Parts: sequence; structure tokens; C-alpha cells
Amino acid sequence: MLAVIKTGGKQYKVQVGDKLKIEKLEGEEGSKITFDEVLLVGDDKNVKIGNPLVKGAKVEAKILKTSKQKKVTGIKFKAKKRYKVKFGHRQTMTEVEITKIA
Repeated sequence: MLAVIKTGGKQYKVQVGDKLKIEKLEGEEGSKITFDEVLLVGDDKNVKIGNPLVKGAKVEAKILKTSKQKKVTGIKFKAKKRYKVKFGHRQTMTEVEITKIA
């Protein structure tokens, strides 16, 4: 069984047993979470495509851990103005394991 879910402004293709890192979700480690925004559900013979969402479809997952990614740095610079600023950002990510597609 295969599904395409939408979370954090991005779309992910998932199957049961997949582990993926997505943008931060609220919840404790070990708790269950449900994704209601399912765009596609299907297998080899039967495929349901939503318009925009598949009605009644849900994907359940278990939160494994919450951590931060590596730092991403950037620089703001304006020529001939003696202006230069370096900045950084570490995005918080949640690792989930897909347990059920219904």
C-alpha cells in the first residue's frame, strides 16, 4: 500500500514501515499522530486520487524522536556600504515511522 501525504508544506510518498524526517510536529516521543491530508492512496491494482484530498483516508504514524538538522548559514552583503551580516539556522525535525494506511 502506498500513500502521498501533505505536511509542513511538503508532500511525501510513504509506505507502511517507512521512517522519514519531516518538519517539527507537536507530540511526545512514542506517541501516535494521524495525517488527514492524504492526496493519493493505492496499490498495484487500485489507485484513488483525491480532488484535492482522498475522503476518509488517513495515515497513522509513531513519533520516534525530535532533533535538529545541521546548521545552514547565509550572508547578507551590500557592496560599498561596509555592510556584512552572517547568520545561521538549525531546523527542528521530527522522525516518524509510518504504522498504518487506512
